[in-house]
Amino acid sequence: MAIQRISSKWAKTKVLLRSQQVSAFIPLTLKYSQDALSNLLVDHTLVYIKPDKGTYGNGVMCVDRFDQEAAVDSSSRRSKLSQTSPYRLRYQTVTEYCRTIDELHSRITAQTKNNLYLIQQGIVLLQYHGRSFDLRILTQKTPYGTWETTGIIGRVAAKNKIVTNYHNGGTVGKLNELLAEHATPAEIARLERKLYDLGEWTAQQMQKEYPRLKEIGLDIALDENLYPWILEVNTLPAIFPFKKFFKDKNVYQRIEKYAIAYGRLSPKKNIKATGNTSKKSGSL
Repeated sequence: MAIQRISSKWAKTKVLLRSQQVSAFIPLTLKYSQDALSNLLVDHTLVYIKPDKGTYGNGVMCVDRFDQEAAVDSSSRRSKLSQTSPYRLRYQTVTEYCRTIDELHSRITAQTKNNLYLIQQGIVLLQYHGRSFDLRILTQKTPYGTWETTGIIGRVAAKNKIVTNYHNGGTVGKLNELLAEHATPAEIARLERKLYDLGEWTAQQMQKEYPRLKEIGLDIALDENLYPWILEVNTLPAIFPFKKFFKDKNVYQRIEKYAIAYGRLSPKKNIKATGNTSKKSGSL
């Protein structure tokens, strides 16, 4: 029986919001519209706009709202722009400033081209050496029918990029290294345990709607209080980084064992094939 994959971010979000346990970790997420854009920007200074279907961070945009009184920046050019144009739209490596919601919506829809997009409360990501990072949690179905979180990696954004994906130039790092300047070893250990639980809670909730699900990858943002926010759940997660970037072979061996058991990998295949960057290798 084929492993179940779900491409719609909106469909997955609705399933997770039905769980009181998991919904506490989901930022406010709506279908994109001009009204949704306007309403979210009243209460939030940062929002993300992302395609309902898509991988590798392609098509993702973000909007910053500048408070008029706080529009002072080390860059005099941006200070002047933000005083007259309170909205900054960023996508890929492009930055545009907009004076009104109408203008901002027009710039956004020029990119969305009438496709379904979501708008999400923005979480200001922690930084590592001046670059934003988030986390990827890998959770898999075990041969015993239970769910187990088998690994966590950090993803550090490339310079001038708003997404952290490896396929958009991001790099991979270990959790304790990325958090060293933000938390004590004891705090990191407590957070790691919470993240392992969160991966399993999310998988259990997703399985209620999608019974043939065998693996998920959670994209997690940590705010300044180290609170984890689920940005997205991927049902074809990349597993090659756990082999390529980690010296501890036991981590990947367990991931590989489970992936073979539920049919993601074949024991006869050359495992190096999972390291390609095609869509079949999964999304990071």
